[in-house]
Amino acid sequence: MPIVVVANPKGGVGKSTLSTNVAGYFARQGHSVMLGDADRQQSSALWLKLRPPTARVIQTWEISEDLVGRPPKDVTHVVLDTPAGLQGSRLKEVLKVADKVLVPLQPSIFDMYATRSFLDELAQSSRASKVQVGLVGMRVDMRTISADKLREFVVSLGLPVLGALRDTQNYVHLAARGLTLFDVTPGRMPKDLEQWQGICQWLDN
Repeated sequence: MPIVVVANPKGGVGKSTLSTNVAGYFARQGHSVMLGDADRQQSSALWLKLRPPTARVIQTWEISEDLVGRPPKDVTHVVLDTPAGLQGSRLKEVLKVADKVLVPLQPSIFDMYATRSFLDELAQSSRASKVQVGLVGMRVDMRTISADKLREFVVSLGLPVLGALRDTQNYVHLAARGLTLFDVTPGRMPKDLEQWQGICQWLDN
């Protein structure tokens, strides 16, 4: 059972957007999916409540903010949305169950420095060698100087960059209906789905 943890200590970087769409991708693949939300804002949990009954089923993983347990055995794929400020003992608790850590990152100097510290702490964990880590650029306009700075930064990390997702209202409109890119006809949002190809390949490996 792969457990994908979406984490970054910086708030507002797109963790819930990434978490819900990863869960939506797994569900489209026909897996039994569970989405957990350890963030006190409970954005992913709210999204699940908005999800229409006609959409592919994604179960709720009931967890507390400070305790992460093992999900039920009948679930095949798990996604965990984590809170801002994840570090220290709370990070260690999450890493005990994680197989993969997906790190969203925006092209902002503040986000980059916060993420660097988080990745350094992650690398020092006793679980570091057992957990795959991948980076995803969020709300990126590849034509800007900030996107160039982001590229320079991620090269210095030596970690795989799985993709860069553009800043689009598509995610906002879908989230308001409890949906993801993977719940709609592929032809409606081809540009966004194309940006997910590297992420999906990493999730499947």
